[in-house]
Amino acid sequence: MNVLILGIDGYIGFPLALRFLSMGYNVYGADNFYTRRRVKAVGSDTAIPINTMDIRLKKIREKTGKSITFFKGNVSNPQFMYDIIKKSSPDVIVHLAEQRSAPYSMIGLRQAIETLDNNINSTMNLIYAVKDIKRDAHIIKLGTMGEYGTPNIDIPEGFFNIEYHGRRDYLPFPRSGQSWYHLSKVHDTNNLMLATKIWGLTVTDVMQGVVYGTRTEELNEYKMTTRFDIDETYGTVLNRFASQAVLGMPLTVYGAGNQKRGFLSLEDSITCLSLIAEHPEPENYNVINQFDEYYSLNYLAEKVKEKYEEIYNKDVEISHIDDPRIELDDHYYNPEHKKLYELGFKSRVKLDDEIYNIMNDLNENRLRLLRLKDSIMPRTFWKS
Repeated sequence: MNVLILGIDGYIGFPLALRFLSMGYNVYGADNFYTRRRVKAVGSDTAIPINTMDIRLKKIREKTGKSITFFKGNVSNPQFMYDIIKKSSPDVIVHLAEQRSAPYSMIGLRQAIETLDNNINSTMNLIYAVKDIKRDAHIIKLGTMGEYGTPNIDIPEGFFNIEYHGRRDYLPFPRSGQSWYHLSKVHDTNNLMLATKIWGLTVTDVMQGVVYGTRTEELNEYKMTTRFDIDETYGTVLNRFASQAVLGMPLTVYGAGNQKRGFLSLEDSITCLSLIAEHPEPENYNVINQFDEYYSLNYLAEKVKEKYEEIYNKDVEISHIDDPRIELDDHYYNPEHKKLYELGFKSRVKLDDEIYNIMNDLNENRLRLLRLKDSIMPRTFWKS
């Protein structure tokens, strides 16, 4: 099977490529190193050093004798997208090549337009290239649970039954993105849904929760690393808490801290995506909510505090600060996530164990972490 990963240099893209390679697939990847540049542009860097793509590919060849075919370029360029689809003739395409930060999209007009242009254009280019060249390819698009917002009802996997004025229908669940980034993903969802209706394309739209962790089975085996961002723009909440604990800073919880989100480990995310690749659904358009458990910010802060104090025997302070975002401090949250378990998914990583691994890996890179310390606190505010 030929697998093409768009965004192969990223946090999820690179370990996913190693997983597919270990499964015996022909792996192709595309990237223009957008995230490396954008993270540096906001004054930060990956807290755990990573190799260049050339060195990564060389290490893979030396260890296994296998090769990943790499295309350097921007998938927002339609000609580039058409070229790589022709050259790779993929059976599966995993689309990870989008601007992935909600805070970045809220910095200002330029960043908002950049996010919308990059994300919507790359997905439209993919849709048309598959339609014109490889219509039987299975597109796996990485969306986000943030598309749904935080409605006061259970969140289904994409669609739900509704009755209104005595009539019933089965409709897409309303999306309520809370940043330009989230809305770009909502546009992708609508565009992919239409493409499956009019051209019969096969799409799995993955509404993924927040991913955490520094390791996967393959990263350990290859003795390699993937990027790990801690800054307020590209770093996720657990990354920031763990970094603050290692640096001796207070863990800064946004607002009251009762905001809830779905989470899963990097190892489990890779497992989920590989399962989806092997089991395309008979429906042309399928939605999967991809997370393991959901937690509040307060719960995560307490967990990091507990683990750090247990391991290092040092006190950790938790501090609540004004929320730079526009979100409910406390809300109902009960999303469904049955489909992955029906495919045979079983979580392999526990939150407590992974927090330990994260803090250990950050501690080993403490000097690097110290240089990035000033990038952790929020500077991007939705209201302004």
